[in-house]
Amino acid sequence: MTRDPSAIAGRTVLILGLGVAGRSALDACRELGAHAVTVDPGQVDADHADLDAVDLAAFDVCMASPGFSPLSPWMRAVEAAGLEVWSEMEFAWRVREPGIPWVLVTGTNGKTTTTQLVGAIAAAGGLDVAVCGNMGVPVIAAARERRDLVAVEIASLQLHYSSTISPHAAVCLNADEDHLDWHGSVEAYRADKARVYRHTQVACVYGAQDPVVEAMVADADVVEGCRAVGVTTGAPDVSQLGVVDGLLADRAFHAARRTEAIELGHVDDLSHLVAGAVPPYLVFNALAAAALCRAVGVEPGAVARGLAGFALDAHRTAHVATIDGVAYVDDSKATNAHAAIAAFGGRASSSVVWIAGGQAKGQEFDDLVQTVRERVRAVVLIGADPAPLASALEGHAADIPVTRIEPGDTVMQQAVTAARDLAMPGDTVLLSPACASFDQFRSYADRGDAFAAAVGALKS
Repeated sequence: MTRDPSAIAGRTVLILGLGVAGRSALDACRELGAHAVTVDPGQVDADHADLDAVDLAAFDVCMASPGFSPLSPWMRAVEAAGLEVWSEMEFAWRVREPGIPWVLVTGTNGKTTTTQLVGAIAAAGGLDVAVCGNMGVPVIAAARERRDLVAVEIASLQLHYSSTISPHAAVCLNADEDHLDWHGSVEAYRADKARVYRHTQVACVYGAQDPVVEAMVADADVVEGCRAVGVTTGAPDVSQLGVVDGLLADRAFHAARRTEAIELGHVDDLSHLVAGAVPPYLVFNALAAAALCRAVGVEPGAVARGLAGFALDAHRTAHVATIDGVAYVDDSKATNAHAAIAAFGGRASSSVVWIAGGQAKGQEFDDLVQTVRERVRAVVLIGADPAPLASALEGHAADIPVTRIEPGDTVMQQAVTAARDLAMPGDTVLLSPACASFDQFRSYADRGDAFAAAVGALKS
């Protein structure tokens, strides 16, 4: 190992939260000669269950898991004590293997798919790539391995407490409203999203038709020589990637970009991922991933190879079964309104029985309901607090029948059964909750697995 452990060696580290991120940080502290103390009210093996049990003056730095909002009493106490706070991602950057480029992917929707696409394209180009972040692989562990590239899915919750990360390339895919209960306002949420571009070395990638994100790039404090690279699903201009007659085209990463484009692949390279036409959001995600890979030197031909071999996340518009002419689609990963809109534009049929609801995270759902209401036959509403979605449905789609499923151990079985009774041949029963899962499930994956199990029971 050539890593320089000076960032934490000999320091006393307070670790708030002993989940995946916290345990990874604890392992790194033990290996690199730091003293760590863990605090988590929900983990019996934590050193303490309450922050009141520790003397904050005894610590050099705090590693805070994403569950701790800056608005929470614990984080207010930590900051008032003058402790420097690191996110999981910031911790990983401090203890990383040196000399390995990072690329960062954030956005309200599409982060996981795009990060995994980076992995597929980079691997097709011969790179040993670590794909990590919020899809289950701890970034701290991945950063301490010897790789060619680290591709990180990073959320606004982690960007808030990240300050020194300097990626080769970064993208904010979109910045709709999300996690407002954590950030306090949409302005604060977007300000944290914008941090993804800080200290970028080679390319700030952005949606060419997204003025909010383009402004983030324009205002970013980047390394001298870093370029803005736009992505569009139309014909690309100079310094953009886009689509020309179905071809994925690069006018950003080659010397003759002012007069010509390099072919990277074809939209049809994505056709195996969806039923019917490839939706624009998936083309956009693929081009964003291609831009990040091109920024670290991946050759053009690897893009088509990577896309052709790519498979979507198990809980992102995944077809579970077709029963009695009704398709059942698991989009449990849609934990916000923006993601749910994308699902309706993707695999769903023209008529949908929609299973929705969960932990709203401070979102409002008026735009979502207005966007999808023409596609919805009926709604099956789950979630411990159904009021935010129910209010939007009542206000903008009062004619659509809504079946409320009360919380309980069999909530998903009841929801799927109710959806089956409401659906007609040719319909899609779509689990696309637009909400987080933690009110009734361990994770979005647990929620999706419950849906698949309930659908499986219909066939027996």
